[in-house]
Amino acid sequence: MIWITGASSGIGEALVYALAVKGAKLVLSSRREGELERVKQNCKTNRDNILILPLDLSETKNMDLLTEKVLQKFGRIDILINNGGVSQRSYAKDTPLGIDRKIMETNFFGTIALTKSVLPQLLKQKSGHVVVVSSISGKFGFYLRSAYSASKHALQGFFESLRMEVFADNIKVLIVCPGKIKTDISVNALTETGNKHNKMDEQQESKMSAEACAKKIMDGIKYNKEEIFIGGKELRAVWIKRFFPGLFSKLIRKQKAE
Repeated sequence: MIWITGASSGIGEALVYALAVKGAKLVLSSRREGELERVKQNCKTNRDNILILPLDLSETKNMDLLTEKVLQKFGRIDILINNGGVSQRSYAKDTPLGIDRKIMETNFFGTIALTKSVLPQLLKQKSGHVVVVSSISGKFGFYLRSAYSASKHALQGFFESLRMEVFADNIKVLIVCPGKIKTDISVNALTETGNKHNKMDEQQESKMSAEACAKKIMDGIKYNKEEIFIGGKELRAVWIKRFFPGLFSKLIRKQKAE
């Protein structure tokens, strides 16, 4: 049984279709119940094996109740894919603290709250796989992404620590770091007003499809990878920063803010 957050669009939706074809039992979560129903109807599988479970990651108090509903339906949880989240398109100097908090609550605290709710079941089973979709923004900051990048850096630290703690319990942890993937992430990103950006980044339109990204995530799970990077030439920035930090700083400042 596989539970996917952010399942109503983008990478999450692509994962649903790819896993449904393989006959997986699925739980689909996001804030938009109508879109989740649409995704379910598009699945080529026995729809009785799909549970729609609306979830707002910024509201963490009902996580245990949601986990119990999943267990009542399927009896176990094999894989949790933490894909839900929100991006940002605003300068730090213009962004109210409330927007910073909203991004952190959704991307970080919501994700770890759900993971902590599911973890006792995985420990009881002595098996399981936790996947978290981070970003290359979890490896370095960029224009207009201060809170978003901070949330992804936080996810990296939390799940690297968790991986070590549950290794002996036969629980795997995969951190996925996508670069530019063709989804609506920039369209739905929050601005300093708290409204949607409503614009796709110029470079994003021609980048890797969500379907190709989903396949690479599935391969990462299959082969028990601990961390994978998905994207194109933009991934080079991760390695330049690691080995040539001075050069990285010069190059990254020359990039266009979008």
